[in-house]
Amino acid sequence: MQAPLTLLGIESSCDDTAAAVVRHVPGQAPDILSSVVEGQTALHAAFGGVVPEIAARAHAERVDHCVEQALAQAGLGLADLDGIAVTAGPGLIGGVLSGVMCAKGLAMATGLPLIGVNHLAGHALTPRLTDGVAYPYLMLLVSGGHCQFLRVDGPQEFTRLGGSIDDAPGEAFDKVAKVLALPQPGGPSVQAEAMQGDAKRIRLPRPLLDRPGYDLSFSGLKTAVLRARDDLMAGKGGLHRQDRADLCAAFQTAVADVICEKSRRALTDHPVATFAVAGGVAANTEIRARLTALCDGLGVRFLAPPLALCTDNAAMIAWAGIEQFRARGADDMALSARPRWPLDQRSPALIGSGKKGAKA
Repeated sequence: MQAPLTLLGIESSCDDTAAAVVRHVPGQAPDILSSVVEGQTALHAAFGGVVPEIAARAHAERVDHCVEQALAQAGLGLADLDGIAVTAGPGLIGGVLSGVMCAKGLAMATGLPLIGVNHLAGHALTPRLTDGVAYPYLMLLVSGGHCQFLRVDGPQEFTRLGGSIDDAPGEAFDKVAKVLALPQPGGPSVQAEAMQGDAKRIRLPRPLLDRPGYDLSFSGLKTAVLRARDDLMAGKGGLHRQDRADLCAAFQTAVADVICEKSRRALTDHPVATFAVAGGVAANTEIRARLTALCDGLGVRFLAPPLALCTDNAAMIAWAGIEQFRARGADDMALSARPRWPLDQRSPALIGSGKKGAKA
C-alpha cells in the first residue's frame, strides 16, 4: 500500500508567486493544508502586460516568504514534509529559475526529495486534486500562455490532440483590452464590458472553423478587433462606450464559438466520461456556460475547478508532485529551469522549435 505523502509546492512560472502544502492519504481525498498566492498585477499595470525582468525580481524577493506563509498556515515545519515539488517549466525563465533554486536549496538543506513538475501537468492533474476524476479524461487548458486539448491517461501520460497555433486565448483577451484602453488583466475587463454589449452588432471571424481537427487560432481575431475599432473611430471621430462594449461582446462570443466547436469535435472523436477545463480563461462566464451546455448535450460530465485552482497556484504543483513522485521517484540536483517544455513529448510542436526547444 502506498504511504501518505505531504508535499510543499512552489510555483513561479509567470506573474504569481505561490506556495502550498498538500497531503494525500491513499484511499482518501487530497487535503490542501495551505495555499498562498502573491500576484503582481500592480507591478505590471503601467506596462500593459507582464514585464519578464520585473516578474523575475518579484519572484526572487517573494518566494521564500510565500514558503514561510504556506508552512505557517499548514501548521507544519520542513521536518514534517515528505518532499518538495516545484514548477521547473515552461514559463518566464527568470521566474522559473527563482522557484527552482529555492526548492533546490530547501531540498539540499533538509535532504527531502526534489520533484520538478511541468506547469501544464499541474493544470492537467487539477481535476484529480479537486474531484478525484478517474483516468482517462479530456482536458482543455485555456490560459494567458497556453491553449491545448489533452487526453490524460496517467500522471505522466498526456496526449495533445490540438491547441492554439499562435496566441493563447488569454493573451488575445489581454491584447484586445489593450487596444480598447481597458485595464489589465484583460480577461475580467473584457468580460465586464461584454455584459453591456451586443455581440451581434459587429461581425468578427471564427478562425479555423473551416478546417478539420482541433487546432485553434486567435491572432487573426485579435487583429479583426483592432480593425473594427479603427473603422468605428474613423466613422465617429472616436470610440464611444457602447462601441467598446459591443466590440468586447463580439470578441468574447467569437472566442466562445471557436472553443466550443473545437471541444465538440474533440469529445465526439475521443469519447470520455469527463471533460475538464483549467486556466484563467476557464473563469470566463460565457465560455464556461457554453461548455457546460455542450457537455450536457453530449452526456459528458463537465468539470471546472474552483477559480483559485483554475489560475496559477502551488497546490496543483504539490499535487502533481505527489502523483509523479509515486510514479517515477524524485529528481536530482541537476534539475534545470526550462522556458519551454512540451507536456506531450511525442506530438509535433504546434508552433515550431527554436534553439531552446519546442514551444508547445
